[in-house]
Amino acid sequence: MTRRTQTLLVASVLSLLLVVAGLWLPVPFVMLSPGPVTDTLGRSDGKPLIEISGHATYPTSGKLELTTVEEVPKLTVLGAVRGWMDDGRAVVPRELIQPPGTSDEQVRQENVAAMIDSQDQATAAALDELHIAPTGTSVVIHQVNDLSPAVGKLRAGDVIVSVDGAAVSTQEQLRDAIARVHPGQPVAISYIRDNGGPTATSIATAPAPDDPGRPVIGITTTEKHSYPFTVKISLADVGGPSAGLMFALGIFDLLTPGQLTNGQTIAGTGTIDGNGTVGPIGGIQQKLLGARRSGAAVFLVPAANCTDARESAPAGLKLVRVETLADAISSLNALSSNPAVGVPSC
Repeated sequence: MTRRTQTLLVASVLSLLLVVAGLWLPVPFVMLSPGPVTDTLGRSDGKPLIEISGHATYPTSGKLELTTVEEVPKLTVLGAVRGWMDDGRAVVPRELIQPPGTSDEQVRQENVAAMIDSQDQATAAALDELHIAPTGTSVVIHQVNDLSPAVGKLRAGDVIVSVDGAAVSTQEQLRDAIARVHPGQPVAISYIRDNGGPTATSIATAPAPDDPGRPVIGITTTEKHSYPFTVKISLADVGGPSAGLMFALGIFDLLTPGQLTNGQTIAGTGTIDGNGTVGPIGGIQQKLLGARRSGAAVFLVPAANCTDARESAPAGLKLVRVETLADAISSLNALSSNPAVGVPSC
């Protein structure tokens, strides 16, 4: 073997090793795959996913399934290539899922807070559709901001009861109570966590980023309505706001005679607000595939997602276009009476 041949052989081996090693290098992408589906009329951890106490409920059948997307956050070159070659998966830049400068814990908190808020909004939307008025409000923490004075003392889902002894039931009352002190001074916060008893903590205020003279404790909040009866949604290991529509339909179905599904498996997705307006979501392609694999015959699609849904819908899955909770109920009632009836579609 000549020196030149040896050199070429060594160079080829080294190049091959570099290529193979390169396939295992991390890349700044996330892979999205069809996630599990969950029946909002079914059970979670051995108990009903939706529990209603203090109001009559009615038996129903079939399934109202919320759909999810699974994320693979740490990809190699090889994993990304495999994802790009799979029609059922999507590979997207990581900053679309986790904005630059945010931590994994912050993203987790935001997803948990969005799920809690979606449950509250779904309850409000379903009961508004039934003309059941709220009896009061409470202030719920949506997010504890990174590096804020409240870190380690409060968390998403906590209900603020009082500030320095002053009762708080609206966001305006919370702002006014904190504004009574100067930045740097502490406030005594009473809160309820996980349906327990009131707990107190002291938090030193800080100057607001946009107004150094205004004190803040570094939280964002939402207002939650209370009703003459209790609606509790229990679902672990799922985050984000996209299950709102299916939660609302499950609550409505349980509180009304008859059944929305006609015994079928109905899947869907969509955010929802307290007025019943359905908003768009991400990962529609993966959610459609997950629904079809679960045996769903009908999929409720937010109107804004219709174009993408139409392009990627698997065979045998009927797409129903919805803009409001009332739209979804009307279409499901029509399909229950006659599966061949025309309903708004994508």
